[in-house]
Amino acid sequence: MLTDAQKSEFADKGYVMMRGAVAPSVLQALLAQLDVWVEESRGHETNYDFDTPNGKARFDLEQGHSATAPRLRRVANPVDISKLYQTLLFEGNLPEMVADLIGPNVFFHHCKLNNKFPGANTRVEYHADHPFDPHTNDDGITVLMFLDDMDEGNGCARLVPGSHKERYTHFRDGKFIGATDPKLFDTFDQRAESLEGKAGDVCLMDIWTLHGGGPNLSSDRNRRMLIADYRAADAFALVAPAVPSRFYRKIVAGEPTHVARFREGTMEILEPYPDDSFFGLQEQITADGAMQ
Repeated sequence: MLTDAQKSEFADKGYVMMRGAVAPSVLQALLAQLDVWVEESRGHETNYDFDTPNGKARFDLEQGHSATAPRLRRVANPVDISKLYQTLLFEGNLPEMVADLIGPNVFFHHCKLNNKFPGANTRVEYHADHPFDPHTNDDGITVLMFLDDMDEGNGCARLVPGSHKERYTHFRDGKFIGATDPKLFDTFDQRAESLEGKAGDVCLMDIWTLHGGGPNLSSDRNRRMLIADYRAADAFALVAPAVPSRFYRKIVAGEPTHVARFREGTMEILEPYPDDSFFGLQEQITADGAMQ
């Protein structure tokens, strides 16, 4: 499914864009379901639905959320509660794209919906995905699916090309903070590319690629994104999944295996963090990089 040029771009930059990968009718259905969840959130004042594998809230609310101005910023593993999202992420072209890069054997790890409302304060500091879920090897892809048109005006993601070949600690003073050293943020800003595109575009990103994103400063534009994580079938977890799904390790391409493949080297191992999502974890970082 991917051309040689696209595979080469992924190997060089740590990500590649697949334009128009999701049909408009599918997008419409995904957004309709998300709208239902946003409406339901009006009836809640704090994070809710703890019927999840690790007992953390499925629905994460941003500060300032209210019945009249809902701020549902994340839905953890919508596949666990929606057949529509299961079909999208387990069948069709998405698993095929991932298998082209890390296959032939691939399993689904987890997914989440991120929602930046107009004027939302949520920002994401630079981080890679693998430190949150270290495995015996690092053949993994994070799929970033645009549910809205995205640019810098509504807080699009920013990716650091080539950073998948580098390694940065996500710890400070012995504690996992879910981000790189804040003193490096300016350097990454200078290197980063804004991931702009249209609704229906998909970015395939290496799990070591550094990425972040600013708040949605627009007055009337949503910035909704579906994020799905896939791993090679011979990658086995070194810690419990940070965002566990009841479909964790579901084979979506190829065949399962009971033989783990190891990548030589060293790796930092996090302790499970208590926050319902990594937004709460990152919010502990102050401007000078100290922990609150």
